[in-house]
Parts: sequence; structure tokens; C-alpha cells
Amino acid sequence: MDRRAWLKRGGALSALSLLGAPAMVSELTAKEIAEFNPRPLADPVALNFNENPFGPSAKVRQAMTKAFDLGCRYPDGLIEELAEKLARKEGVSRDHIVIGGGSSECLKITGATFTKGGGEIIAARPTFLAMMTFARQWGANIKWVDLNEQKAHDLDAMERNISDQTRLIFLCNPNNPTSTIVDKDRLVDFCETASRRTIVFSDEAYYDFIEEPDYPSMVSLVREGRDVIVSRTFSKVYGLAGLRVGYVIARPELANQIRRNIPANTNVLALKAAMAALDDQEFYNFSLNKVKEGKRLMYKAMDELKLEYVPSHTNFIFFKTGRDILQFNRQMLAEGVRVGRPFPPYQDWCRISMGTIEEVRIFNEALQKVMS
Repeated sequence: MDRRAWLKRGGALSALSLLGAPAMVSELTAKEIAEFNPRPLADPVALNFNENPFGPSAKVRQAMTKAFDLGCRYPDGLIEELAEKLARKEGVSRDHIVIGGGSSECLKITGATFTKGGGEIIAARPTFLAMMTFARQWGANIKWVDLNEQKAHDLDAMERNISDQTRLIFLCNPNNPTSTIVDKDRLVDFCETASRRTIVFSDEAYYDFIEEPDYPSMVSLVREGRDVIVSRTFSKVYGLAGLRVGYVIARPELANQIRRNIPANTNVLALKAAMAALDDQEFYNFSLNKVKEGKRLMYKAMDELKLEYVPSHTNFIFFKTGRDILQFNRQMLAEGVRVGRPFPPYQDWCRISMGTIEEVRIFNEALQKVMS
């Protein structure tokens, strides 16, 4: 059976699953399929948005189903319930928590809140752009600082660029698209020092995937009352990207400024899903283990092809193709796989997201063909 026939078979089996017939997905037990909800194979395989290929979990789906009758209610009470739950998780009081429609909304609103009318944001290049792109529309200026040779944030250069116009320093750590983390001791020192002069925003969307032991979250500095803001999301390890739930943790004075500018609340189904996800430790562990398994398979394929890559602390890998990324995108799409967009100035590097084990194997086969 060729790959496209296999994909069609997978799609047909997924359709049967919706009708009550069990879907056949290799590598997983029937219990795992039911509880962890792997997405069906698609053609092309989409590995370009850093989504979790699993979820929502069975427990989360049950919570959403039970919440249908609350669809006639405004979500304010559930926002408070989730905020209290997150406050306990992060070791802060409820007034430190701001919930938004995905962490991207929190990033955008934070950027606009503190830089509208001409304030400056210092940010790495390349990094996740949501904050800077939105803030620029409100009059912000962006001071870009190139990554260092390890493709991580150059904290020394960022510190040198702080001026009396700087309102925010944006750290995406682990960084998107390079999957790198900052040395933990230098990170704490930088955030402590820089937050005396301006606000430091630590985007920790991929924090759960960090494999270095005892790596600190900057929530510890928020608890100390520093001018540090941390963002987290339910889109990655919890598998809720389509439901749009994220949050920031900040000292109450900063949190109140952000909260006043959040344009719309998320919905009751998403809020119930997020609360159930926080309690579903089994799915959380399963997600992390599957990401590690997928990365091992991709590393092996890249090693065999002698491709350079960055050891990843995320659910994606950044690797060197040696050819223009737009050309590589077209070649991989012809083999049935969507990969990441360009991330200047790394025009011959590619970001590839983890998928199910079946999707990873399809990627590895396509990579072998394209790079041969």
C-alpha cells in the first residue's frame, strides 16, 4: 500500500470511528486511542503549526459535553473558577492571573497596553511575533536583537539595548522557532536586573517540554513582586489549540492594566476544558512522552542524513536543510508534508512540529526523498 492509499485508509477509518466503529491507529492501544484522541491522518500531513497531535482527551471531551447546557450563560463565573485554579497551580493569589483567548491574545494586549503611542519593545530575531506585530499597529517601536551563535537569546546584547524608551523586553523561552533555552542562571540574573529598569515578558508556551532538570520558570520572580510577566497556554501540551485559552501571571498592578484591555472573554466550553485538562495528569504525561518519542525518531533520520539540528526543548525541531526554505517547502509538500514557514535570517533552516508516530514516519520518508 503506497502512502496516499494509506492516508486515505486512515481518513476512512477515522470517519468510521465517528460512526461508532473503532479506528485502527498503529502504535497505540485501543485504550490510548479512546482516551488521548489522536488526530486522523490527513493528506498532506500538517506539521507546521506546533500543534499537539493528540487531544482533547476523553476527560476534557466529557467536561465540554457536560458544559453544553451552560451555553446560555455568560462565562464570568467560570473565568473566576479557572483563575483560582491557576493561581493555586502557580503559587500566587487570584489577582495575579489574567485569562485570555489563547496566550497570543495575552501577548498582543500586553504589548499594546504598555507601548501604545511610541513605547519600545526589545525582542530577539527570529522569535514569536504576535506581541510585536500587534503592538506596532498601536505605535510601538521594535528594537531587534539577533540570536547568538547557539541560536538562543543574546541577553548581553538585549541588556545593552535597554533605554529610557524601553517599555518591554520580550523573551520567548524556549524560543520559537529555534527551540533553544537560555542558561538558567543567566536567565534569572538577567530578569532580576532588567526588571529594575523595564518590564520583562517571559513567554513560556513551551515550558512543559524543557528537558533540563530544575529549569526555573520566571513565575518565581513574579511571586517576588518583580516587574516580570509570564505567559502560559493550553494550546501545546494540553492539546487545546482550537479552544483558545491562555493566561498571564503578573503582579496585581500590572495584571490589572492588562485585564482592563482584554477585548473579549473566552467561552464556557473552553473554560471547562481547561479546568479538566489541568486535572488530567495522564494525558499530560502521555503528550510529553509522545513528543520525546517523535523527536528521537526525527533525530535518527536527520543523523542518518547528516543534517544539522538544534537539540529541542519544545515540541518541534529546528534543522538545517542547506537550501532555501521556500524551495524545501515546495519539495516537502509534493511528498505530502507541510513544514514551517520562513524564519529570516535563517533562510535555509526549517521548523518541523511533532506529529503522531505515523505522521513522523511519513515526514522521515519524505525527508529522505527530498534530501537524497
